[in-house]
Amino acid sequence: MQPSGFLGRGWSFPVQFDRSTLSLAMSEAEDNINQSIDVLLYTPLGSRSLAPQFGCNLGDFLFKRVDATTQEEIIQSVRSTLLQGEPRIQVLDVILTLSPEQGLVSINVTYQVRRTNARHNHVFPFSRLEGTNLMLEGG
Repeated sequence: MQPSGFLGRGWSFPVQFDRSTLSLAMSEAEDNINQSIDVLLYTPLGSRSLAPQFGCNLGDFLFKRVDATTQEEIIQSVRSTLLQGEPRIQVLDVILTLSPEQGLVSINVTYQVRRTNARHNHVFPFSRLEGTNLMLEGG
């Protein structure tokens, strides 16, 4: 990956410290775009008081039946969020992959970097793993 200043540079997500330089780990270029996509999709819409339009409403789908209608709503929500929140890319495709036995929906975003026309793929694992170690009553 060659450095591309116009693609951006910022703190890594999640925030980490680089032990070798004793500073914050940074991301740049396509890594920075992928991390920006993660931040957008992980942030609940309306949770930032100074930027109420920042984020995505994926949390609204956590306990819904994942039928064709819900799948299309998730796809449109992701497309809309990325259109509004990540101006460096053009979303080419959003595909959901379901793993019902694991309670996981993977969101695969294929995008093109606007300035370079380079195509990339990013998989966002949409799941919440809290409560997965609960023992069943009587088991």
